[in-house]
Formats: sequence, structure tokens, C-alpha cells
Amino acid sequence: MMDPLSEFGSRYLVSVVLVTLQVSLTAVGISTVVSLAISLTMSFVDFRGERAVETVINTGMGFPSVVAGLGVLLLLSNQGPVGGGFAVGPFRFGGVELLFTREAMVVSQCVLAVPVITSVSLSAIEDVDQSVRDAAFAAGGTRRDVQLTVVREARYGIVTAVLAGFGRAISEVGSVLIVGGNIAVRDSSGELVSLTRTLTTAITIEARRGQYEVGIALGVVLLVLALGVNAVGNVVRARGERS
Repeated sequence: MMDPLSEFGSRYLVSVVLVTLQVSLTAVGISTVVSLAISLTMSFVDFRGERAVETVINTGMGFPSVVAGLGVLLLLSNQGPVGGGFAVGPFRFGGVELLFTREAMVVSQCVLAVPVITSVSLSAIEDVDQSVRDAAFAAGGTRRDVQLTVVREARYGIVTAVLAGFGRAISEVGSVLIVGGNIAVRDSSGELVSLTRTLTTAITIEARRGQYEVGIALGVVLLVLALGVNAVGNVVRARGERS
């Protein structure tokens, strides 16, 4: 009987891993910038509806991934404002074909990662003692200087937030399956390579095919990646705490 693992060469596995890392790391990078901007704004600026925004953020931490994927699908489809475009008078905007691409997968992962990173970062920033802000202001610092000081003090909590966001992104199945299409094709040499297939969606399709050996192998790789990234984050955080 043919070994199921022999159907797939190392190039297939490498391509799936690279797509997974490219999409997840890009999404987490963008989400971190957006989340820090939101967290700092909410921490330093009082505005009406602040409680409502916090409620939305906390709700977003448990937002169903398939709903997020469906929303991005509608946004990027031919009938959506981005995919189909929209007209303002004689001018037409949009019409960008992003559906079933890695870019669409990044968007869907950002939707899921931003609330997680924002919530944990906001908590870390608000936990910084008020005396730190007062000292920065007293030293003649501008608002930006004070914000940078607060971020520096809250950096360990922010690292935790980024790691949590990465875990949310790399473990995602539903939304990336909807907007990415789980596409893999054969190259000129006849070897299977991933276009939009990630480790999680690959595990799903192999389990449905009954190829449990392949699914387990992919699962082990996913687990090693997740543990590796978290280990690096913990090492960085530990070194910072000792310095």
C-alpha cells in the first residue's frame, strides 16, 4: 500500500509553511500597528463612545472566524465595494481583485487579530503607573514622548499581546478557507505547491480525505511553529525583564 506521505514532496510542505508564515506574520505586523494606535488613542484621549468601543473590542476577541471570513468575502467579491467597485459621479473606485489571494487572507486574519492585540495592549498600557506619565510630562516631553515612554514601560504586556494575536492568526481555519479558497496547484514538474493553502486548511482537507498521516505531520509542523514563535517571544521578554 502506498504511503500517503509519499504523494507530497518536501516542496509541498515548504510551500504550505511559507504561505502560512507569510500570511500570519504580515497580518500580525499590520494588526500590531493598528492595535497600538487604537490602544494609545483610547488611553490618552477621552471621547464619547469610549465604552462602546471597548465593548466592540472585547466582543471581537471571541468573534466567530467564519463570520469574519464571510464579511471579508462580501467586501472583496464582485458585488462588494472593493471587488466590484463603486461610482461617485463620473468617477469609479475599487474593482480590485483580491478574493482567493493571500492578501485577502491577510485582511481576514487582521480582522480577527486586531481585537486580541488591542485588548491586551490596552490593558498593559493602562496598567502603567500614572507617575510615569506625570514624570514624562514634567520633564518637558510632548504627548508623543509620553506615549513612547508608556509603550516602553508596557512592552512586556505588548509582547504578550502580539504573541496572542499571532496564535489567533496562525491557528485560523474558517475565514482563510472562505476568502483564500485553500488553493494548491501542480507546477511544471508536476509537484503540488500551495498558493493559498495554509497548514490549518491543509490539515482540514487531508483529514477529510482520510489522509491522517499527512494531517498529523502537518499538525506537528504547525505546533512546532507556534511553540517556536512563543518561545522566542518569551526569551525576548525574559531578557528584557533582567536588563
